[in-house]
Amino acid sequence: MRCARFLMLILFLAAASGTRAAEVQVHGLVFEHWVSDRFFGGYRPPDYTQKWDIPAAANPAHGGVPANPKATRFGTPVGLGDALRQYDIEEPFLLVLGYWEQAAPMEKRFVKLLAPLVDPAAWRGLWGPVTRADLERLDAVIKDRSLSPVEARLRAQELKTQPPFSQAVFVLNPKIDAKGQRRLQCSLRYADVFKYLAPGVSPEPEENPALWGVPFPGPVLSGPRTFGEVE
Repeated sequence: MRCARFLMLILFLAAASGTRAAEVQVHGLVFEHWVSDRFFGGYRPPDYTQKWDIPAAANPAHGGVPANPKATRFGTPVGLGDALRQYDIEEPFLLVLGYWEQAAPMEKRFVKLLAPLVDPAAWRGLWGPVTRADLERLDAVIKDRSLSPVEARLRAQELKTQPPFSQAVFVLNPKIDAKGQRRLQCSLRYADVFKYLAPGVSPEPEENPALWGVPFPGPVLSGPRTFGEVE
């Protein structure tokens, strides 16, 4: 009965979230709302482009540091958004991760939950020899409107496979399309999350995953990924 109520809640959240739901798929939105409601006093960011999804002031119970919840498919890289913004992080934070599997045609089930406390020096170390100037150089190529999307994509892909970018743990993800999108984003591979951010946590899926001792009340009503879906 509890799961049925939770599945019904999904439809309400999708309808109530407006354009936000168009950019964050339903399962991701539900995970974010559950994390916020259960652990951070129901905080909702007034602007989803702000630096932290959950600021330190909304986190008195889990270290008083900011937090960013992320939902992604089990075993795949976790997308972290703008690369320059991630490079500039200089404070500890919680990376709240929910990994899901498509358990049925219209049902996603979360199989791994964790919230490592990230040290800013360790986070910067994952960039290896990459400097902010290096990232700005790559970002400039991506945003060079004298280049067609195809040309910009080819140049960006060529650059990211060379040092110093190829020496970083972070994976750089140029986002370039014919509709005008020109962004430099980054991600961390599944194995690297556990190797560098949560070395004491098993990467294996769990039957009943829990966050700070609280099990997720899913499953989530959500179909398979479609082309262009944002995790």
